[in-house]
Amino acid sequence: MILTIKKVPTVVSNYQEENSEKGFEGCGRNCLGKCCLPVSKLPLYAFKEDNSNLIGNSVEKSSEEQPRICFLHNLLLGQWEDRMSRGLFRYDVTACDTKIIPGRYGFIAQLNKGRHQKKRLTEFRVDKVLQDFDETKFNFTKVGQEEVLFRFEKSIDHNRHFFPSAPPITADSNSSSVVAINVSPIEYGHVLLIPQVLDCLPQRIDRGSFLLALHMAKEAADPFFRVGYNSLGAFATINHLHFQAYYLAAPFPVEKAPTRRIMTLKSPQDEGVIVSQLLNYPVRGLVFEGGNTVQDLSDSVASSCIFLQNNNIPFNVLIADCGRRIFLFPQCYAEKQARGEASQELLDTLVNPAVWEISGHIVLKRQEDFDDASETYAWRLLAEVSLSDKRFHEVKAYVLEAAGFQTDMEENNRDLEREPIYEQPSPEAVTHLPQDCMVFY
Repeated sequence: MILTIKKVPTVVSNYQEENSEKGFEGCGRNCLGKCCLPVSKLPLYAFKEDNSNLIGNSVEKSSEEQPRICFLHNLLLGQWEDRMSRGLFRYDVTACDTKIIPGRYGFIAQLNKGRHQKKRLTEFRVDKVLQDFDETKFNFTKVGQEEVLFRFEKSIDHNRHFFPSAPPITADSNSSSVVAINVSPIEYGHVLLIPQVLDCLPQRIDRGSFLLALHMAKEAADPFFRVGYNSLGAFATINHLHFQAYYLAAPFPVEKAPTRRIMTLKSPQDEGVIVSQLLNYPVRGLVFEGGNTVQDLSDSVASSCIFLQNNNIPFNVLIADCGRRIFLFPQCYAEKQARGEASQELLDTLVNPAVWEISGHIVLKRQEDFDDASETYAWRLLAEVSLSDKRFHEVKAYVLEAAGFQTDMEENNRDLEREPIYEQPSPEAVTHLPQDCMVFY
C-alpha cells in the first residue's frame, strides 16, 4: 500500500544556510530572541483551558467566541503550506516515498535521504538526559520569525480566539510559546511547539509544558495529528525545550498494539487515570489514559517523565488520539551504541529510533533499506531500543510510584496475567470539516 500526500512545489530555503546574512541587519535577522520577539506582532491562537475530560474530545465554540477557525486544517496546515511555498524547508518532504510494510502491524516506512544529509547535527552529550541550556549552541531564539506559524497560549477569558496580528509581548507577561515549522521535516505539517521560548528552557519535561502539548493535541481534534517528545539521550538533537507534531492519515502501529490494563493501581486522589502495558510490540512501554480532567492525565505522565529524566533514563513520548492516549517509552539505544553493543547491521542503516520510529513510522536514509523493508526488519530494529523485560519492570514500578499510584508490584504482576487483553481500534479519519472553519486575515 502506497500513501500519497498533497504535493506542494518547494525550493530549498536560502534562509536555512548556516552563515547567511543576506538582507538582514542588526541582530542578523528578525529572530525569536529577546532583541526581536517582544516587539513582534506574530499571529496568536489562544486556546481555551478547561477542566473537562478528554472523553468525546471536541472543540466547540461558545456564543462569546469569534467565528470559529479550524486549528489544524486551515490554520496550522494552511500556514505550513504557505511556508513550504516560500521555500523555507531544507528539502521537499512531499517528494519522499512512503509505503505501508505488509504484515500484522502495518509499519510505515519512509525514504528520506534529505533528512540525513541536511539535518542539523547534535551538539551535546548523548549520555546525560539533563544538561544545562547553552546559549552558544543552536537554539530556537536564533530562528527567524518567518518560520513561526503562530503563538500558542492559554486564553485569558476562557474562550478560543485567533488574532492574525497579536499585540507585542509585554515585560510583565509570560514568555511566549510558539509553533514553528521543522525545517528538516519527517512528514506533512511537521511543526515544533516551543514552550516559553524566551526562557531558554533546556530539553526537560515540566508539568506546565506537558499540559501545553496536551492542549495542542486536543485543539487539533484529529487523531491523525500526533504530538511527540524525545528526551536527550533518546535522539533529541537540540537542547532547547520543544515538542514535535505532524499529520499522517494512517494509523501508527503502536496505536493498534494490544494492551493489558494494570488493574491494581490506586491513586490517592482517585483521579481515574488508567495505566496499561503494551503487549506484543517490539518496544516495551506504558499507556496512560482517562482521568477526570485533562490536567489529571497530564500530571500523571509528566510526573513519570520527571522521574525518568531525574534518574538519567532516556525516554520518548507519543501523545495520540487527540490527547486521550499517551504512550511512554523508556529506551536504551544510545546507551547500547556508546557501549558498542548495538547491532552493526542496524547502525549501518543510520536510523535514529526516536518517538516516530518507535511508534512505527520509520524514516530510512538508504534506498536499499526502503526497498527491502519488512515487518521482521522493523521489529528487529525497534527491539534494539527496548529495555530488557527485567529492567522495564524495575523502571515501571518507580515510574508508577512517581506518578502518584500505589501498588504492590508482586501482586500486580500476578493480577496482570488475569487481566483481559484490549485490542485497540484504528484511528478514524475526520469525515468533514465545519462549514464555518475559516481563518480571516
